[in-house]
Amino acid sequence: MPLLPIAERWFETKRLSEDITLLWEPHVIPLMRCNIWHVRGRDRDLLIDTGLGVASLREAARDLLGHKVTAVATHTHIDHIGGHHEFEETLVHELEAHELAHPSDRGTLRRDKMDAAYVASLTRAGYDVESDLITALPSADYDIDAYGLREAAVTQIVDEGDMVDLGNRRFEVLHLPGHSPGSLGLWEASTGTLFSGDAIYDGPLLDEIEGADIGVYLATMRRLRELPVNIVHAGHDPSFGRARLIELADAYIARRG
Repeated sequence: MPLLPIAERWFETKRLSEDITLLWEPHVIPLMRCNIWHVRGRDRDLLIDTGLGVASLREAARDLLGHKVTAVATHTHIDHIGGHHEFEETLVHELEAHELAHPSDRGTLRRDKMDAAYVASLTRAGYDVESDLITALPSADYDIDAYGLREAAVTQIVDEGDMVDLGNRRFEVLHLPGHSPGSLGLWEASTGTLFSGDAIYDGPLLDEIEGADIGVYLATMRRLRELPVNIVHAGHDPSFGRARLIELADAYIARRG
């Protein structure tokens, strides 16, 4: 097995505005490279999803995190909640709260240890899963085989219509199931900003994995295409506007409807 190089740093960051910063893990394969969104608020910050948990997100984001922080789980797949255990306050939909607190699947970074049916569904969707999930190590002493999700505190359980108040910004919780039962988005009507998680992103959507439901996903797509968004910050791939949201939703509806 070839030796992996040591990463100079594990996370990259890009500030999109005064209040919103994108963090990501460049040494994670595209399939599992989650967008991690930092949203600065007057009274509280949000970290929307936390990546694989290979290296410390709290340490990497220390210059961004000025006060109270809530780590949001848009859903509980391993590429979105790996760093949640580092934060004292978390937010998750009620249907996936138990999974965040007590992960049933601790996950693996090894391709040869992944479930064959799961890999087949990823391949059908168009993803390359011929290698391990990381292309470098965060440190020389990192043990790739010791990887596993850790239990996280669950401090705020939410459902459709609940509000997340940062003092100067307020987000409404949208329940957006289909990719997973408790997938959620955060919608700021005043700015037309949607953090969508994996409910929709500009890449191959996964609807044949465990917990997914195509019929429910279709209803979510029909709902999303009517939302008056200005910008969607998704769980993977680049952000996009309303025209692209409608294109993506219509393409899914045409394919699965």
